[in-house]
Amino acid sequence: MSKILKEVIISNEEYAKDFNTKGELQAAPIKKFAILTCMDARLDPAKFAGLSEGDAHVIRNAGGRVSDDAIRSLLISYKLLGTKEWFIIHHTDCGLEKFSNAGIDKEFNLDSKNKIDWLTFNDNEKSVCEDILKLKKHPLVPDSIKIFGYIYDCKTGKLKNVPLVIF
Repeated sequence: MSKILKEVIISNEEYAKDFNTKGELQAAPIKKFAILTCMDARLDPAKFAGLSEGDAHVIRNAGGRVSDDAIRSLLISYKLLGTKEWFIIHHTDCGLEKFSNAGIDKEFNLDSKNKIDWLTFNDNEKSVCEDILKLKKHPLVPDSIKIFGYIYDCKTGKLKNVPLVIF
């Protein structure tokens, strides 16, 4: 057993001791909102947004980008589980801001047949706006869904509002 696996198992046993009524929570979020953010280990959406188990859906991927899978998750969150507001939260010092699609393709030795859109970007605020617009233009996303954009500052822990600007 690896050291990390052992730590996870021990931590889970401690967590489960005080689980109590959390087992009665439903899949639908109590606060009726979802957060799409990056998988970066420095971000803890529960802490920076003041969440407890059951409060919100948190969807994470590299860059916090509005990928097809993120759209799928957000649509299920809305239509099947009742969310009414979505937060798109990117962050400072994001790895995807430092690379290009071509650079990552090279890291994986991908040829033209096996390309992936890695959703890299070079302007954090612009990428938040692009992601919000992508959602607003999606035919299955109703106008009634409120969509907000923010950038989490990894140095201060603060969220900076990104007003929607069309580039």
